[in-house]
Amino acid sequence: MKRFLSLLAIPAVALSVSATISSSVYAQQPPNAVEPVYRLSKNDQVPAAIPQVHPLDPAIQLAHHSLRHMQTTIKDYTAVLIKREQFEGVVGEYEYMFAKFRSRQIEGGKTVTPFSVYLTFLKPAAMKGREVMFVEGANEGKMIAHEGGMKRMLGTHALDPTGWLAMKGQRYPITDIGIENLLTKLIERGERDRKHGDCKVEFLQGAKVSGRDCRVIQVTHPAKVGPFDFHIAQIFMDEELQIPVRYAAYDWPKVAGGEPEIIEEYTYQNIKVNVGLTDADFDQANPEYSFRR
Repeated sequence: MKRFLSLLAIPAVALSVSATISSSVYAQQPPNAVEPVYRLSKNDQVPAAIPQVHPLDPAIQLAHHSLRHMQTTIKDYTAVLIKREQFEGVVGEYEYMFAKFRSRQIEGGKTVTPFSVYLTFLKPAAMKGREVMFVEGANEGKMIAHEGGMKRMLGTHALDPTGWLAMKGQRYPITDIGIENLLTKLIERGERDRKHGDCKVEFLQGAKVSGRDCRVIQVTHPAKVGPFDFHIAQIFMDEELQIPVRYAAYDWPKVAGGEPEIIEEYTYQNIKVNVGLTDADFDQANPEYSFRR
């Protein structure tokens, strides 16, 4: 576990973008941050090779390509996940966790490797030491979890991922976590939204997340109509990995001329792909973990 502690110095958030809202909306910083998570400059040119019927079509097409790429080339990965969500009208703290993911592998119509997740929380202090694990099809469909610190004495528990205790303060269950699930949700949301009117879609070049080159897809819904559930969303696509490494969505301003408030944001840093994760990485009996039977 000591080798994860150096990951605690998570960079700050800073943005320079010529868009329809003030850049200060994006300048909210995680605690103890030391350098930019991402920087952004604007280029409104949509790739000419992608025909446009609806403004969202190029973005949806790119997401489909990214999903296929991930499903065919990335079997597992590790990352530091930085998460912040609005829940019941309150924007929560930044949460930092070291994460292991193993992708679902299907052969001959059968699942030979289940979707698997392991998380260990780095901060804030109230969450530090918490461990959570979920393996598709195992443990009667439940997630395995324990708290950190003195609360670890409460023991390890098997929880329904969609039950009230597991979902307390969470927008989504652990079954929805990870980059592949993010892509699937983005495609579903894009295909839904394209049926309910136009929106502004920009492809922005020159972004960096933790020093890595990214292209940004920025989607803006001017008005809150139909099923639209965000005012502005940004998807940061890593140019080399060809997968999204950051997603942030903002609500419509509460007052005219006000700034949008964060709805949800997820940033994947220090991504390492195809590291050779095994069943032991998703076994609560792993001696490197602190689960208690």
